[in-house]
Amino acid sequence: MKRTIAAVAALAAASLALTACGGGSDSDSSSGSSGGPTTITVSGWSLSTTPEFQKLADAFSAKYPDYKVQVKEYDATNYNTLLTADLAAGKGPDVITQKEVKYLPTFVKGGQLADVSDLKAPDGIGGTDSYKVDGKTYALPYRMDSWVMFYNKDLFDKAGVTYPDGSWTWDDYVANLQKLKAGLPKGAYAAYLHNWQSTVQGLANAQSGADILKGDFSHLKEPYERTVGLQKDGLQVDFNTEKANQLTYQAEFGKQHAATMLMGSWYVATLISQQASGEADKFNWGFAPVPQMDSSTAGTSNTPVTFGDPTGFAVNAHADGAKKDAAEKFLQFASSEEAANMLAGIGITPALINDAVINTYFAVPGAPTDDLSKFAWATHKTLPENPTSDKTAAVQGILGDLHTAIMSGSKSPDDAIDEAEDRFKNEVG
Repeated sequence: MKRTIAAVAALAAASLALTACGGGSDSDSSSGSSGGPTTITVSGWSLSTTPEFQKLADAFSAKYPDYKVQVKEYDATNYNTLLTADLAAGKGPDVITQKEVKYLPTFVKGGQLADVSDLKAPDGIGGTDSYKVDGKTYALPYRMDSWVMFYNKDLFDKAGVTYPDGSWTWDDYVANLQKLKAGLPKGAYAAYLHNWQSTVQGLANAQSGADILKGDFSHLKEPYERTVGLQKDGLQVDFNTEKANQLTYQAEFGKQHAATMLMGSWYVATLISQQASGEADKFNWGFAPVPQMDSSTAGTSNTPVTFGDPTGFAVNAHADGAKKDAAEKFLQFASSEEAANMLAGIGITPALINDAVINTYFAVPGAPTDDLSKFAWATHKTLPENPTSDKTAAVQGILGDLHTAIMSGSKSPDDAIDEAEDRFKNEVG
């Protein structure tokens, strides 16, 4: 969730300077003029634990034998910084994976992404608007994670608390955490909330309808007061302890240290894998919609509001000829229903969800099979965490500081919000 914004900005400036000098992609084979397949490269990260890149590459090459795809791995933590450096040096991949939407405008401004407005995304796919800048499309989404609430059914049973039914508001959430605390075994918290700013702000922004680019952050007061209260009441591990002990959300939920956890749907695949390998305990679990502001969006007869950003593929602006054709074809394939079913089959949440994809996803061994989990995965209004703007990275940096100040107890919500709004006026405008 955290990235080195200054470094990315500096490298982006370098890329702007070098763009004028040209600089193509770094795949060395290929044009098909020698009779062999056209080879393109695709950027990725954490290939050993993020199987989607190689899966898509292999499936695309199998479907289109005239093309070969090589996945170029980058360090996950420094992905945008390293990728920007390669692009500035003319060594960038032909297909550029957009790991974080907030950096898309930087790549567009640097002239690194091709306009792919002519490519048609499948009907019903989510996340396409996040890749539009000034009316032009610069990437197509292939996955779209949304935030849900994971819960440990066995711990609920031990505490004598009824499972979530999809109707919880935030008041219901707090009330049920209090019930859980009273009945849980020693060492287990009612909830685990990871230290990312998005765990509080993402949902608050989406459910309030606030626009963080306007610099008014007053809507964050109530969510932070609630969250700080949960810490003080011992319903979840406190922020400072979490940071000092470098707790991971995978271990906290997977080792049954918490009965509930707000987290992105990507964790489904992780938990299935870790339970199979023994890294996580074996227990019954499911997931429900995140708690809602009020009853108007709560319950399975309504559409719950949550947040999440897509992950997409873009074409290097310097790819041309056969490489450009292959890269565009790869984008179309990765966003297709065929690819969506393939991704769902390995526990990845694709950007395109329909009945066939839902059936594939929940047929994965180890996945929950209850109706509420299926509802939470398939039915939601997902608003972006990061608006597509060249201001977003700076604003999120300010809000990250706000989050740390409040959660660590160094500032009250009121004081931290006032400071963030002043910084917005002075630093963003």
